[in-house]
Amino acid sequence: TEIDVDALYDGTDFYLAGIMEHIEEAGIHSGDSACVIPPQSLPPSAIQEIIRSSRVLAKAIGVVGLLNIQFAFAKGELFVIEANPRASRTVPYVSKATNTQIAKAAALIAGGKTIANLRADGLLPLAEIGESKGVAIKEAVLPWNRFRRVDGKNVDSVLGPEMKSTGEVMGISESFGGAFAKSQIAAFGPLPVGGKIFISLADKDKSASIDSIRELVSFGFEILSTSGTRNLLIKENIPARLVPKHSERSASQQSAVDLISSGELKLVINTPFGRDARNDGWLIRSAAVAKGIPCITTIAGLKAAVEGIRSLRLEKIEARSLQDWAVQ
Repeated sequence: TEIDVDALYDGTDFYLAGIMEHIEEAGIHSGDSACVIPPQSLPPSAIQEIIRSSRVLAKAIGVVGLLNIQFAFAKGELFVIEANPRASRTVPYVSKATNTQIAKAAALIAGGKTIANLRADGLLPLAEIGESKGVAIKEAVLPWNRFRRVDGKNVDSVLGPEMKSTGEVMGISESFGGAFAKSQIAAFGPLPVGGKIFISLADKDKSASIDSIRELVSFGFEILSTSGTRNLLIKENIPARLVPKHSERSASQQSAVDLISSGELKLVINTPFGRDARNDGWLIRSAAVAKGIPCITTIAGLKAAVEGIRSLRLEKIEARSLQDWAVQ
């Protein structure tokens, strides 16, 4: 799990503006990964270690103003990826989520004010850490259909260490699912609440996906998959319709690429087997991008999408102003 932290330090006092838990796993560029405030899966001990480590780093670096730190949490241990003595792209998101003018506070600290002064003036809260007014999710905007390779074909929509996003949106709700659903509406278009879903998974991802796929079936979705994924689903008593690989289909058969192009599919879940641009995975993901169909390429994204679909089906998703959230 990757974690982002934005904090303020004035040489003496420390204020942790927000702890953001990434939804995508570590290894995907932080600018491309969705993240959530407050953290959803980190244990209290990890939160306390993040606060302690952030304070130690701020003091050791000698920050006067803003500090952004990226951590990784694995097997109960916290690791520092990098620490940047500057503002980050997450500051506006954290400011809105916690109703705190973080950039203004940082500028005043750089100009000589102290955190104690700003707390006395009401610009910063008295608490050591910012508190979200709901569950707030930041999602990267990834306009894949505007990217082209040198040969004119779409780039692969797989996320990785190279940043590809061109903007960000935020969704706020009482629940994680509601916030994620809102973020997807803003970034890519709404998640489906019914219809056909195509699923093709790398071997390393198959076992971790079972519970999520089973829940999608319980929602009434029809699952279509290629032979490897379908064999696993059938063993798990999950019904799935067989779809041939694009490279192996006959003249009378339709592959996932054909079904996407015809508009028959509502969602594509395809985790990459590799980076070979000639394989079926790239064709599937590129077809989904061209058609504007949501395409999920990680198991973390799949689990979040299931939460979002559940909220769309069971909750009333409505808009509220930031001012309303601030006073609740």
